[in-house]
Amino acid sequence: MELYACCLKRGIDFIIAFIVCIIISPIILIVFVWLYFANKGAGAFFVQERPGKENQIFKVIKFKTMTDEKDLEGNILSDEERLTKVGKFVRSTSLDELPQLFNVLKGDMSLIGPRPLLPQYLSIYTKEQLRRHEVRPGITGWAQVNGRNDITWKRKLELDVWYVDHLSFTLDMKILVMTLKKVIAREGVSKEGMVTTELFDGSN
Repeated sequence: MELYACCLKRGIDFIIAFIVCIIISPIILIVFVWLYFANKGAGAFFVQERPGKENQIFKVIKFKTMTDEKDLEGNILSDEERLTKVGKFVRSTSLDELPQLFNVLKGDMSLIGPRPLLPQYLSIYTKEQLRRHEVRPGITGWAQVNGRNDITWKRKLELDVWYVDHLSFTLDMKILVMTLKKVIAREGVSKEGMVTTELFDGSN
């Protein structure tokens, strides 16, 4: 496990991400153009700072699924109002995650690992929960194939730490296969009645 985690995993990530980027480049281009027009001038990419391995901050790249529309008073509209039909489809099919392959190529992320969350959570994690940052964050992970956004934050973080303690090539392959099944079934994209998952406050 140690050899895979410290050496082989990064090399495998790079090779797979590179090959996949070449194969799906037409899809990435199509989604980019599609969102560019659907987002009404808001752009096709969403870039945000996230903590990675050892809490190092990096900029994660995703496809932008919402507009930047505001009300008459200049206040940003709700997520539900800004989520376009195109954006909803892109999100439900997990196509919005594809640009993170570039994060994998850069070395900021891994294909498999705990999802990169918001920097503001670092100060409210417990010591145990903070262990999720002992490895590179991933495009998909153990928590994503065991409930994704349809489980509590506490359970999600427990699964992230479990992954850190059991990281192996076999587990990564299992997560990869389970992810493909989840994407096809479009399971756990968001909590029932919500466009996006709720924010973590340390108690949920």
